[in-house]
Amino acid sequence: QVQLVESGGGLVQAGGSLRLSCAASGRTFSTYAAGWFRQAPGKEREFVAAISWTGGRTRYADSVKGRFTISRDNAKNTVALQMNSLKPEDTAAYYCAVGHMSGLLSDLAGWYDYWGQGTQVTVSS
Repeated sequence: QVQLVESGGGLVQAGGSLRLSCAASGRTFSTYAAGWFRQAPGKEREFVAAISWTGGRTRYADSVKGRFTISRDNAKNTVALQMNSLKPEDTAAYYCAVGHMSGLLSDLAGWYDYWGQGTQVTVSS
């Protein structure tokens, strides 16, 4: 069992930056791949970024590539999402998730076993 708690969301102007953090409980956190998803009102949840359990591999949605960076610290049981050059279309609730994956990092929500409650990010134009 892994419990996840996101933080760091807020209101920011377009072009600004935010850093989201996800704190995990559970001794097995370091064995899970981790990902960030987001969901805007009236839209489906979409993949943002993922990182392997070692931190050695990452994957990004095309819409955030070059602007967002995912990282993790297994010693602190945390996963972070650094978001730069934010755009109004980045406005959404952001969710942290973890799942066991070998090989490719999945962009499908069904591969992730545990989810946080989400943190709201609002980017004003």
